[in-house]
Amino acid sequence: MGLTSGRDSGAGPLVGRTRVHFGGGARRTARQRQPRAAEGAGPGKSCRLTLKMEGSKVETTDLESSLVQIIQEHQQRALLIRDSADKAKKDALKTAVRVSELLVDTVNGRVEEAFVNEKRIELEIRSLVNTVARYKKQTNQWLSASNAMSSVLKEIGDFENWMKVMDFDCKSINAAIRNIHQA
Repeated sequence: MGLTSGRDSGAGPLVGRTRVHFGGGARRTARQRQPRAAEGAGPGKSCRLTLKMEGSKVETTDLESSLVQIIQEHQQRALLIRDSADKAKKDALKTAVRVSELLVDTVNGRVEEAFVNEKRIELEIRSLVNTVARYKKQTNQWLSASNAMSSVLKEIGDFENWMKVMDFDCKSINAAIRNIHQA
């Protein structure tokens, strides 16, 4: 005897010599054996139980215990699958959190490095601005000293030229006085 379900493949375990068939329709072919989501027993739906006798007498306790055992096995498998799925979900969540932390650390490390470089560049810019201001001040001092020297040199050149003019004038006067004196 075997248990069959209208939602399953059609063949179930044997219990004594009675074949049990769940569902309201005829047996399905291989293509029709796909699970039906909308059909079958569920909350609020009834399930028809058909017993076919191949022998003399069926004991309902064997049938009930077999059905209870099948349900318990199904519940245990469902619980194991659920636990496995929960564990996989938790592992995936932990992995995703770790990946996001690594990405944030990587990005933060680069941002921190860029920030440190930016501060270093700003300090260098300030230092260069101060150095340029100091050199500008020194260059202006040199320029004013150079202008003063140039003006002094011009005055010396003017004085030298004046001296030459005076020397020439003195010699001219001296020659004129001699000419007058000798004449």
